[in-house]
Amino acid sequence: MPRAQEHETSDLRIVRRVDRAAADLRRGTPVIIRGSTSVGVVLSVETASAQEFAELRGLADGGISLALTARRANVLHILPSGHDVQLVPIDEALSENLASELADPAHDLDGGMRGPFRQGKDAPPDWADAGVALARHARLLPAVLVARLDVAVDWQALGLQDIEASEIAGVATFSGNILKPVAAARLPLWGAENTRMHAFRPADGGLEHLALVVGDPPRDQPVLTRIHSECFTGDLLGSMKCDCGEQLRGALTAIGEAGAGVLLYLAQEGRGIGLMNKIRAYALQDKGYDTVDANLRIGFETDERLFRPAAEMLRRLGFSSVRLMTNNPEKVAGLESEGIAVVARVPHKFPSNPHNADYLETKKSRTGHFL
Repeated sequence: MPRAQEHETSDLRIVRRVDRAAADLRRGTPVIIRGSTSVGVVLSVETASAQEFAELRGLADGGISLALTARRANVLHILPSGHDVQLVPIDEALSENLASELADPAHDLDGGMRGPFRQGKDAPPDWADAGVALARHARLLPAVLVARLDVAVDWQALGLQDIEASEIAGVATFSGNILKPVAAARLPLWGAENTRMHAFRPADGGLEHLALVVGDPPRDQPVLTRIHSECFTGDLLGSMKCDCGEQLRGALTAIGEAGAGVLLYLAQEGRGIGLMNKIRAYALQDKGYDTVDANLRIGFETDERLFRPAAEMLRRLGFSSVRLMTNNPEKVAGLESEGIAVVARVPHKFPSNPHNADYLETKKSRTGHFL
């Protein structure tokens, strides 16, 4: 087998193992993560049952901790440790129920300020970092219950999914780098009758990314392109809280009028945090937080999207340069960092409404959008 093919096969195996582990977290099942110097067991705060929590205590060597992102820990006024993941030991003062409340920002304003909390000052083990990353990959709240596995426990006999911390750390790169074309068909659209849809499936078996190719754009010239992250609420339901629906329909109209172009529809709902977490962010916005602070309060970064899938689809379709329809400078930088030349940024903005005016102003003032 050629070396490049062997490497791709190895990457696929890793992606599939990580995906199985993420599925177990979503089911509320513990996952064993093998670190560089120790072995840990992690359990999603969001999906853990009382029974699973009790079983986790039985496997622990030295107690259980709540692992949060530094973003979320900062919201809770937990003193920073200088690490991306903050460990908060669970003891008599921090029950599993309180741990759940601390992980979910929906409870932040339900009562008075909680704490102070005893925090772990040492760097968290690599398997704890990986546990939070795995929850992100599973599109759960980025918070997990973690415990060092008792050395007396035969973890291989537990019947739990096990995986190496290093495999989780690299899964985003592997998944975005390996896209498989799975289907293509003609799809006449209003305003762009000569359109063909291409579907690409990521190596982790996740939701397919789509490419709409209008007309027959020449491959040796920059192609008019829109990268659009899926927005169930805006694209399908017609939500007025964002401008996504207008951007999607406006892009297809503009490409249709130009006679040729590409629209990439990425399965990265809510800037990559997933639909459930986007709904949580919406609830926080209703309480007065803007779209940036809402994401940070949940424990995510402002934007969790990856642009490697977009670049890979363009390459597979034969394009190496684009005229990009966007108001977002980070989108230009992200695509160029993946090897696609952005020769021009094409403005792509629409009038505000009473429900999204503050959202658009936040995009302009806090994330540098050209609006």
